[in-house]
Amino acid sequence: MSGIDTRYVQFFDGGIAPEHDLLGGKCASLVTMTAAGMPVPPGFAVTTATYDEFVEESGLAATISTLLEDLDTDDVTSVDRVSQLIRDRICSAPVPQHLREAVIAAWGQLQGRFAEPVPVAVRSSATAEDLPDASFAGQQDTYLWLTEEQEVHEHIRKCWASLYTSRAITYRLKNGALEVETAIENL
Repeated sequence: MSGIDTRYVQFFDGGIAPEHDLLGGKCASLVTMTAAGMPVPPGFAVTTATYDEFVEESGLAATISTLLEDLDTDDVTSVDRVSQLIRDRICSAPVPQHLREAVIAAWGQLQGRFAEPVPVAVRSSATAEDLPDASFAGQQDTYLWLTEEQEVHEHIRKCWASLYTSRAITYRLKNGALEVETAIENL
């Protein structure tokens, strides 16, 4: 798609080979199915690079690491407190303008394919969803029927924040999968 930095956003039909580490399993599969001519609704993935830059540039990466470093997963009160703190910070930290502009451009191009605005979904596509010893499926939030650009931006951050629910934190820590990579897909 023209004018969009593919480090941050990739359309399912953008002609780029899917990279699991950049798109997550779900979005990489949607790209593969689209390329194979299967009936996949048009959409795009907000890449893991977008998430990574957001948490780095906002200073959240170090904060999250520090908060999770010595967290006792058996101390439910502490896990809940840390979870809420991280999620609040993700939802309130400003998204760098260049990342926001990439999503705005993709949203405009996607909506430009239709005569009327169409609703989209924002959902996770984690790179570590299905490991041999663990499955992370269903741990992150999904948001359906979003129709406004601002809603999409807000719910991308909420989806990122859902990586840090108490359940998700505990599961990742107990399974030794502390690193978080996720892509958000818009359908």
